[in-house]
Amino acid sequence: MTLYLGCPIWSFKGWVGSFYPKGTKPTDFLHEYAQRLTTIEGNTTFYAIPAAKTIESWAEQTPETFRFCLKIPKAISHNGILKDYIDRAAEFVNIMRPLASRLGPMFLQLPPSYSPKLIADLAAFLAAFPKDVRLGVEVRHLDWFEDEHRNALNKLLANHNMERVVIDTRPIRELAGDESIKGSAYESLLEARERKPNVPVFEEVTADFTFLRFIGHPEMSHNQPWMNEWTPRIADQLSAGLDAFVFCHSPDNLLAPFIAKEFHQQISSRIKIAPLPWDDLETPSEPYQPTLF
Repeated sequence: MTLYLGCPIWSFKGWVGSFYPKGTKPTDFLHEYAQRLTTIEGNTTFYAIPAAKTIESWAEQTPETFRFCLKIPKAISHNGILKDYIDRAAEFVNIMRPLASRLGPMFLQLPPSYSPKLIADLAAFLAAFPKDVRLGVEVRHLDWFEDEHRNALNKLLANHNMERVVIDTRPIRELAGDESIKGSAYESLLEARERKPNVPVFEEVTADFTFLRFIGHPEMSHNQPWMNEWTPRIADQLSAGLDAFVFCHSPDNLLAPFIAKEFHQQISSRIKIAPLPWDDLETPSEPYQPTLF
């Protein structure tokens, strides 16, 4: 069992001087990221497939223990019927195979329009997906969370040893109607909140790994109630022999890596897990903590 912790991006100038050392150049961002965290939610592949040289450079800048969890391109996932794109999905997997041991679970994010009425289509796609590559599936149509459809999807995924991705946006739902942010920089974060799906949160385990996307609040203290809920769950999953992939977001990105670090500290207080690479750095970074005014 291994706990993998990461963020949705690595190329972010706002981390220089906090998560990254002062003076870090953009060309060194991935290397510095992998010196601190152990996985990345590869959202860039949702929009474009990288060149072979780019994939090679990813491998060169990261240790063998690092994992890229790449999102299936939207040209496949958001273009109607999935089974029409089975060959394209297999091609995408093959393009990414040079990552070798660094290739973690891929991530199929389905649009809100993709409902349980299409479960036969999803079943055909999953049956054809390469068996040697792990896959997580995130659904957003609310009907998938009703008992009948939730159970049917969980059974389908379990039959293929694929994981149902859990997205927890509850921490940023707290921003709704907060008068204290009116007129401040935080007001723009409401737009980010609205772009995230407000779906029910269940502890779904349908494979030999788990996949959590935690959308954190930009103030660490506001995340604690939900982190306190997830910490024992993840510890139990690890104790059961599962790998756990936990991706930490925040609306402005600034706090995301520090949420990941906090998760590691809380989980390691419950069970024995490997240190976070970040822990071995001589000068630990301090989180950038924005203020409301």
